[in-house]
Amino acid sequence: MAAEIAQILQVAQDALDRQESELQSLRAQQIRAVVVRAATGSGDMDELFQLDEPFRLIFLRCHHNGTSGTNPLHLSVDSAAGSAYDTRLFTVSQAGIDKDINLRIAADEMTEPSAWTFQAGDKLRAEWVNPDTGNITWGLEVGLAPAS
Repeated sequence: MAAEIAQILQVAQDALDRQESELQSLRAQQIRAVVVRAATGSGDMDELFQLDEPFRLIFLRCHHNGTSGTNPLHLSVDSAAGSAYDTRLFTVSQAGIDKDINLRIAADEMTEPSAWTFQAGDKLRAEWVNPDTGNITWGLEVGLAPAS
């Protein structure tokens, strides 16, 4: 009887190991499927990004060029479910000249459920008020990947 239980436990452990391996492979595939979207400007930033399917944010990069000044940059979800579900997700308190943004979402924050996973129809919004409009330019890139 003990040998049968041990065999059942081993079969179950093998199945769990295979499942974990398959999940890791799927995660690696999703990371390789990153779609980069970009926007540039010299005024205030109010940019929306999305895919036509459920997606997750992988990274955000933003560079500023010009005179001096910083302001907060806000990331939020513009929810397809309506404004009652629009949520501020993250704020960088000082973004601007000499304060570039390089945000990469850690793998442990991508485990479902995650605030960084968006439904089809949702949009990621990046907002920043330019402290010296016309004299500071910015370039913004986001990496989005299909969500499972």
